[in-house]
Amino acid sequence: MTDSPTVVGINRTQDAAIAVARGGSTVYSIQKERLSRRKHHWGRLGDVPDRYLPRMAVLREPVDLVVECYSSDTEVRNSAAYHDELRAALDFAPDARIVRVSHHLAHVYSAFFPSPFDRAAAMIVDAQGSPARDFTERTPNQPADPNLLEVSSFYACDRASGEISCLAKQLWDGDWAHPAGLGCFYSLLTHTFWPEGEGNEGKVMGLAPFGDPDAHDLPDLEVRDHEVFIPDAWMAAFAQRDRYRHFVGGGGSFQACADFAAAGQQAFERALLRLADWLHDRTDLPDLVFAGGTALNCTANGLLLRDSPFARLFIPPSPHDGGTAVGCALYGAIACLGQQSDFRWVNDFLGPDSDPTESDAAIAALPNDLSAERPDDLAAAMVELLAGGRVVGLHQGRSESGPRALGNRSIIGDPRRPEMQDFINYEVKGREWFRPLAPLVLAEHAPRVFEVDRPAPFMQFAADVRPEFREQLPGITHVDGSARLQTVEPVNTPFLHALLSAWHARTGSPVLINTSLNGPGDPLTETPAQSIETLRKTNMHALAMPPYLIRKREEPPVPGADWERPERPT
Repeated sequence: MTDSPTVVGINRTQDAAIAVARGGSTVYSIQKERLSRRKHHWGRLGDVPDRYLPRMAVLREPVDLVVECYSSDTEVRNSAAYHDELRAALDFAPDARIVRVSHHLAHVYSAFFPSPFDRAAAMIVDAQGSPARDFTERTPNQPADPNLLEVSSFYACDRASGEISCLAKQLWDGDWAHPAGLGCFYSLLTHTFWPEGEGNEGKVMGLAPFGDPDAHDLPDLEVRDHEVFIPDAWMAAFAQRDRYRHFVGGGGSFQACADFAAAGQQAFERALLRLADWLHDRTDLPDLVFAGGTALNCTANGLLLRDSPFARLFIPPSPHDGGTAVGCALYGAIACLGQQSDFRWVNDFLGPDSDPTESDAAIAALPNDLSAERPDDLAAAMVELLAGGRVVGLHQGRSESGPRALGNRSIIGDPRRPEMQDFINYEVKGREWFRPLAPLVLAEHAPRVFEVDRPAPFMQFAADVRPEFREQLPGITHVDGSARLQTVEPVNTPFLHALLSAWHARTGSPVLINTSLNGPGDPLTETPAQSIETLRKTNMHALAMPPYLIRKREEPPVPGADWERPERPT
């Protein structure tokens, strides 16, 4: 093993991903969906040689350790074949090993060690993790049934000692007729509206503010210390499927669905706060890290930040299963090799190193319906387009590892235009009208526009737009007056900061719309070719790919000028 070992972490199941930790501070990560173009794509044999290795040059260097993570599915049965594939595809150092870490422990390593905290409590909440037989951590009471699944886990973490102490777990037998835990609850809530698969939880979060949480007279969830149980009244409501199939061509109304979503979101938030109270009472630690799929719920995260007893909260940019690859790599470096990790999740641009020749080749191969130029001042050229009501994509640098676009794979628009939210949702994203769009804001102006008192660089918390700005910024103000903001500073996002600064100088507003660079049903783009194809197949007007600006020869309609907003369905 060298003085700067290379550790590969792999999430083999839902939201499959790979990560590489090299030395003490360098981390790369990419999700399979960015390469396969299938959202939430699960891991399978062939991923390393056919998907990851061609894209990530760092994987061609000698590897000292591989750490895998599985969940509760059956993919672990293929572990021997996976190991054969790894040894054939990668350049293993002489003493290299392959080890496994259980699901929630991988989440902890992805959240605590990259956080700014030296000591913290950790809360992991998702639908289901590893079975008890596969736990790679000491638990307070080893369950008698090895098939029970972890649905939430609670820890006390110490950086100096490297100790991660499991305080408690909620376990579940996997029977969806008798579900348990907050992750199962929100999964059932989501599938009541959209039964076709994963990834619709954000729709529920966006829908809830349109509803009345008390309209259905449903109870709170049952919280007993660290465990959450779902009352019979909720199970009966979930069974009324025809009442809530409005969005998939079935029965029910928009308002009935919105009311049910509001009730579920409220029940989720109240239970989550009680779990945080219990954990704080148990640890008496001032800081909290939170991960698992439920940590993508921005509205609940905002409440944790404001109303929980913890003074500070850190949520990694990839709190879902895709982030466990980073957790695997850090577990390998810290717990297996005894290395100190200086990696801190200060930005989420962990994708492969960008290759300028790839952009040049994509520009050279532009189809006839597009043209490219190299403006002397690209930010100023973008501001000119944005001020004229155009929607502009931005593709630059290393891609974001998490599910949220943070300026390297983004779509940018003018939040002052009342039609802009609908235009982007209908004409670019191809999604429901009620989905909110997020604001970018210069960090120094954030407290003036939003009710926020700290940086929010990862778009993870909902905060209220101050009342005097709500009518000025209709494109980012949700129906409840909130927004899922991203604060922008020059140190981690220099071009984005320059763009916002130029926009502020031109318009007096320090805010722009930011949403992910992808077309209908697609994951975030990864390559220049994918971003160009997204420009072509949507009604986005232009794409900035520094130093290039790509435009359509035949311009789409512009919101507020020659575009008529469709009537919103009810």
